[in-house]
Amino acid sequence: QLQLVESGGGLVQPGGSLRLSCATSGDTSGVNVIGWFRQAPGKEREGVSCISSGGGTTNYADSVKDRFTITRDNAKNTVYLQMDSLKPEDPAIYYCAAGPRRFRGCVSSDGGYVYWGQGNQVTVSS
Repeated sequence: QLQLVESGGGLVQPGGSLRLSCATSGDTSGVNVIGWFRQAPGKEREGVSCISSGGGTTNYADSVKDRFTITRDNAKNTVYLQMDSLKPEDPAIYYCAAGPRRFRGCVSSDGGYVYWGQGNQVTVSS
């Protein structure tokens, strides 16, 4: 079993920044990818970004590319999502997820993500 706990959400003005953290604990064996997803009210869940187990490979949704950065600190068992230049369309509940899946398509599909965090609210408002 693997537990994921997100933190770092909150309220920020348009153009501002937030950093989300996803702390993992438990058995990480077999987990190849950790991803971030988000779901806004009335919308389907969508992939935001993902990172490989070693941290050497990342991918982003087009909507956040060049604004968001995913990193991981394996010594701290934590994955981060740095969100800059936040826009009014970014508010959502953000979830981190992990699983023994291929890296390919890890943003476009939530298949293979076995473990999910509880979610963290991000609000962008002036």
